[in-house]
Amino acid sequence: LDDEPRWLIALISDTGMRLSEACGLQAQDIHLYSDTPHINLIEHPWRRLKTASSKRKVPLVGASLWAARQIKAAGGTFAFPKYCREDKCNANSASAALNKWLKPRVPDECVIHSFRHSLRDRLRAIECPADIIDAIGGWTTEGVGHQYGQGYSVEVMYGWMSKLSAKVQEP
Repeated sequence: LDDEPRWLIALISDTGMRLSEACGLQAQDIHLYSDTPHINLIEHPWRRLKTASSKRKVPLVGASLWAARQIKAAGGTFAFPKYCREDKCNANSASAALNKWLKPRVPDECVIHSFRHSLRDRLRAIECPADIIDAIGGWTTEGVGHQYGQGYSVEVMYGWMSKLSAKVQEP
């Protein structure tokens, strides 16, 4: 299906973003025409980020790139106006609706948040280094040394993410 809820599922499936992170995006957070398509994931007044490492650039590949193109073509201010407006982001409502749609289509116990965990497993399967996996997903990497420097570039993360999408065609 080609509609807003499916764009949200597709976006999460190949980015590992938290549902609230994706729901609270503005269309201007999506950068399709840079050298490396990505989302600039930043805090907004209607949606905070869980941790400092949640603020990041997220490469767009595969299904997430398709979804980002659909969002930009829709031309709205918010990526998901059904679940977000200037004063509030309602990820709980999105979760309930998406999980209801997913239930007959996925194995038991799988929910929308499962896509975040499965991305980590998919990156492990291609032997992506753990600290790059953490950078892609916005997970905090332990150790004082990881607090220094700028972190990985979006180009480096895109290189690993593109290895995932090489095995799967875009929808």
